[in-house]
Amino acid sequence: MKAAVYTQYGPPEIVQLQEIEKPMVQANEVLIKVHASTVNRTDCGFRSAEYFIVRFFSGLFKPKNKVLGNEFAGEIVAIGSEVSQYSIGDRVFGYNDKQFGAHAEFMVMDEKGPMAIIPNTMSFEEAAPMIEGSHYALCDLKAAKIAKGQNFLVNGATGAIGSSAVQLIKYFGASVTAVCDSKNMALVKSLGADIVIDYTKEDFTKINQSFDVVFDAVGKSSFGKCKRLLKKGGVYMSTELGYMSQNIFLAILTPLLGGKKVLFPLPTISKADVEFFKGLAEDGHYKPVIDRVYSLEQIVEAHTYVETGQKIGNVVIRIM
Repeated sequence: MKAAVYTQYGPPEIVQLQEIEKPMVQANEVLIKVHASTVNRTDCGFRSAEYFIVRFFSGLFKPKNKVLGNEFAGEIVAIGSEVSQYSIGDRVFGYNDKQFGAHAEFMVMDEKGPMAIIPNTMSFEEAAPMIEGSHYALCDLKAAKIAKGQNFLVNGATGAIGSSAVQLIKYFGASVTAVCDSKNMALVKSLGADIVIDYTKEDFTKINQSFDVVFDAVGKSSFGKCKRLLKKGGVYMSTELGYMSQNIFLAILTPLLGGKKVLFPLPTISKADVEFFKGLAEDGHYKPVIDRVYSLEQIVEAHTYVETGQKIGNVVIRIM
């Protein structure tokens, strides 16, 4: 089968299309003919190993799993002898950040893993980007104990995480002030933002408002700059480690001091989470934003574009 393979850490150009063996199905697994995937910040992070800590998961000197791609949408073409939840022909989507493997024509998934049936109204390309950004956002919102009536600020509201966060915050009944550039203000407003700030014209860290939670979905601010925006006992969260990994240390220290604090939860994903996002999509409460669609043959261009940090929502890979 055709797959996008990387055998060393480095820039986008190290990813190459190769013919490799189709994976074998174990008793508890399903074989999926992949129709669409994505290239996201996790793929780029594992490919580049920019943060050395990645190597403890993916391999110290070279990657253990040679095919990236954690989001997928496709059709089940074979099932293991113990599989009971799925049938051949089922259209499924999901997430695999343990073995990856979605940047290929076929992949395997444990039937109990983070996977669900695609809503009838969604195409493979629409379903593929359902999980990456949304599960990061959901994990952080749960850690912040989101509640109806709270006031959130989301910096980087056009990315996969930020655009998901805006929609989820509105679903949970809180209000959201979103930060983006001028050309994307209409998009962010359509996602449900109550107020939109154009960062090219105004520094959001200097506005005269206060929030229960400041969520930096692009990691370009800091607790120090945003602390004045927080209400008493307010929470600052970022998707990045911050300068000298300060967000990890602040997440340990600030809760002990009382008052305003930093949270830095480790993301988790389950089948229940995937079913939750499926339900939101079916009810019209959540729709992933798609920026560009590339073919598998254009995988290097996709990685290069994602690394610019300028993508709006998600970058989808069309495979079959």
